Amino acid sequence: MTRYALRGLSLAVALGLWQVLTTLHVDLWLRFSQFPTVTDVVRAFAGRLSGPDYWTDLTDSLTRILTGFLLAAMLGVAGGVLVARSRLAEDLLGPLLEVVRPIPAIALVPVAILLLPSDEQGIVFITFTAAFFPVLVSTRHAVRALAPVWEEAVRTMGGGRWRILRSVVLPGALPGIFGGLSVGVGVAWICLISAEMISGQYGVGYRTWQDYTVLDYPGVFVGMVTIGVLGWLTSTAVELLGRRLTRWLPRTSYAPGARPRVPRATGPRPEPSAVRTSSPASEAEETRDEHLV
Repeated sequence: MTRYALRGLSLAVALGLWQVLTTLHVDLWLRFSQFPTVTDVVRAFAGRLSGPDYWTDLTDSLTRILTGFLLAAMLGVAGGVLVARSRLAEDLLGPLLEVVRPIPAIALVPVAILLLPSDEQGIVFITFTAAFFPVLVSTRHAVRALAPVWEEAVRTMGGGRWRILRSVVLPGALPGIFGGLSVGVGVAWICLISAEMISGQYGVGYRTWQDYTVLDYPGVFVGMVTIGVLGWLTSTAVELLGRRLTRWLPRTSYAPGARPRVPRATGPRPEPSAVRTSSPASEAEETRDEHLV
């Protein structure tokens, strides 16, 4: 409860500072006199919620992000595993992927316009491309980082290639895969909003750009807040799903600056002769057995 209270307090302080600086028209180096106040944004938000356009934009953006991201998740994981496990796939696909990967997804808008028959498909394509490469690269590195002894153990017990893939590769690479998915969904939102601003007809990004062109700055901030909340919700959903699927991993509680508490001995101290109960030879033998295990 203390942590949630601190998070709420930090948000309240930021909003309060925003309200004070914009109400007083503070112009030192940053021009807060050009900013709308928090109350202006809240009134604009309430007006948008009561109209149909806001919910249409919200539905269109969520449909595009979910379609593109789910395609990127499936193909990115499959491609990452294939490139990491097959030398032939790495030789055939690796150079092409490495050449295309540095190109920003938003720079592929002309390609989407030329190749795809509709703007809607082009926006989904841009969203897919933005999320695909983070998932692919994270999956590839996670698979290559697996310990070979796990695969050898499955082979020793008679397991085949699909058994290794199902029991070793995919479970072992899940933490890395979800790291790529978390990054991919954030990049997908960035490129989705940019694509909607360029070639969209509906969507949060399209509406935000339209508000900017008519100088409706409270409406612009309504779009920015909506984008932030949607991005936070989707990334949180990916993180919670990752924790659910990797619940077998050991977890540690996060406590910055905290030191482990060492219990104090309350009983009488043992005699010096009783402290060491094993000889050096037995200790060496135990060390060797632990190493073999």
